[in-house]
Amino acid sequence: MNNQIRIVGTGSYLPEKVLTNFDLAKMVDTSDEWILTRTGVRERRIAEKDICTSDLAKEAALKALEMARMSPQEIELIVLGTVTPDTQCPAGANWLQAKLEAHQAVTFDVTAACSGFVFALSVAEQYLKAGTYQNALVVASEVLSRVVNWQERETCILFGDGAGAVVLKKNSSAGGTILSTHIFSDGTNGEKLLVPGGGSKVTPISHETVNQELHYLKMIEASSTLKVAVHRFSDACRAALKFNGLDISQVDLIIPHQANIRIMEGMAKRLNVPMEKVYVTIHKYGNISGATVPVALDEAVRNGTIHEGSMVLLTAFGGGLTWASSLIRW
Repeated sequence: MNNQIRIVGTGSYLPEKVLTNFDLAKMVDTSDEWILTRTGVRERRIAEKDICTSDLAKEAALKALEMARMSPQEIELIVLGTVTPDTQCPAGANWLQAKLEAHQAVTFDVTAACSGFVFALSVAEQYLKAGTYQNALVVASEVLSRVVNWQERETCILFGDGAGAVVLKKNSSAGGTILSTHIFSDGTNGEKLLVPGGGSKVTPISHETVNQELHYLKMIEASSTLKVAVHRFSDACRAALKFNGLDISQVDLIIPHQANIRIMEGMAKRLNVPMEKVYVTIHKYGNISGATVPVALDEAVRNGTIHEGSMVLLTAFGGGLTWASSLIRW
């Protein structure tokens, strides 16, 4: 009981600008039907040019703090999951800290692609369990529109921008209790989804690297990655269930990373659960990398899908490769 960590506030923020499949059809050789049947995406949100990752993160964080009835100045730890920080240095979490005026908080980023939120949640949870901090703000925020090649049909149809956040407290009497969190990695397949340029491998940025489009998000062997994702989503879910001695039938809601509707359907089939138990937002927001899980979580909390007594299973799969899960009892 002394190490019980609860989610006491959730928040999310999506940019106002909507980019529909019909808009994309004017930019690349595609159609609404083609995108919808292959991905499940109808539209996605796009940040304005003067908006960056920490701006979206701030709005989501403030909503989570409001629900938690806390001020930014009370937060002791901020962990941001992102692959599109404002700058490579300093960390995106540092920019967020400054904008929240949470100067007392320790801040850093976690990079785990689409599993970023659950990885960040796991990191913050351990700090609280150890007694280092009593509360934490965990955020996932992405402006993927800045690293997408809008002339490449296979990737530009998938991604959007947005942010989600949760506030964690140790030994709170309300909120969702984190029963366990599980994180996994496979670096041998890291080339399946990556941004080749901008790191120490391809540096410095030059006319040549820009001309070679090395600074855009690349997806290699998408069909094989889809199959791996279905298995890893399912594996992560089963790890959480096994650890807690539970059966999938005892889970009320699964909130997966919104990568592709086919992946979610494949996961549901492998777990033998109806799609009615899977919370889907991909049609509205597309793939927002690590932010999809907390955005969906916040939406489900606020619309009443998640309520007292709900058993909720978060699961994610992303580049790296990474996969993760977290089981929460509301």
